[in-house]
This record gives sequence, C-alpha cells and structure tokens, in this order.
Amino acid sequence: MPIQCQRCKAAPATVHLTDIAQGEKYERHLCADCAEEEGVVMKTQQAPLNEIVTKFIMHKAAAQELADLTCPQCGLTFVEFRGSGLLGCPNDYVAFQRALDPLIERSHGGTLQHVGKVPNRAGNQVQSKISLIRLRRELQQAITEEDYELAARLRDQIKELETP
Repeated sequence: MPIQCQRCKAAPATVHLTDIAQGEKYERHLCADCAEEEGVVMKTQQAPLNEIVTKFIMHKAAAQELADLTCPQCGLTFVEFRGSGLLGCPNDYVAFQRALDPLIERSHGGTLQHVGKVPNRAGNQVQSKISLIRLRRELQQAITEEDYELAARLRDQIKELETP
C-alpha cells in the first residue's frame, strides 16, 4: 500500500525526504505537487507521447538507413565496419561518409580535417606553419563562398603570423 502525502493527505507520496537536525531524524513523505509547492522539486516538462514515438521511429529509420549502406567497390557493409572497426577500401570513406563524418569530427576535436600531433621538440615553428596552412585553406574557402568579411579577418591573421 503506497504511503499518502503527509501534506495534502490525498495523493500518493512520491518524494521521500529525510532531514537530520540537532541529532534528530525527521522523515517527510510528499506528493510531487506538494513537494514542488515547498520548493523541494521542480516538475519536469514531459514531451507528448506522439513526439517521443516520432523521434523513436525517426531514429530507427536513420539507423536502418545506415545499416543498409554497402560499399560498391569492396562490398563491405556498414554493419561489418561497425563490428570490425576496419574499412575495406579507400572508397568506403565516400560510401559511409554520412556515418563516418561525426566519428571523425569527434576524434579530431570538431573538425573533419586531420589534425595529427606535433612533436614537442619541433617547437612553435611547426605549429605556426600548420596554422598558416589551415588559415590559407579557410581563406580560399571564404573567397569561394564570397564571405568577404571572414576572408578579410583571415587575411589579417595570416599577415600577423607571417610577420617575424
């Protein structure tokens, strides 16, 4: 038999509190509404059931779509790749691009470009050269996309790095 709320005496208690004051233990049992009124818990907004079901179905559909991916060159399926962690041929990067891009971004700090590692003994010169290469690539991309404000900022950053 569920414990009744000690405040309203109507609803079942879902919040159980134990307070210890001056060595004495006090227990309180409240329903969610009474607990919220006392500031103990905040009611969480629950998404409508149809929204939850829609998200679940969409997720299942996306997962099934990825599972159906197959490389036309080597015949490797995405499921086989997930199992082994090894790609079969260079074309797999294109065939599985939608699924691989998030993995690559996570492993390379949010970028799709390989960032690699630089030996400590190489010092700041190598880091500076790498930054210049990256900035020039971004500058070229900004010009291609006709984002001239970004291009101007990148140009200024390049000049700063090139100045000894």
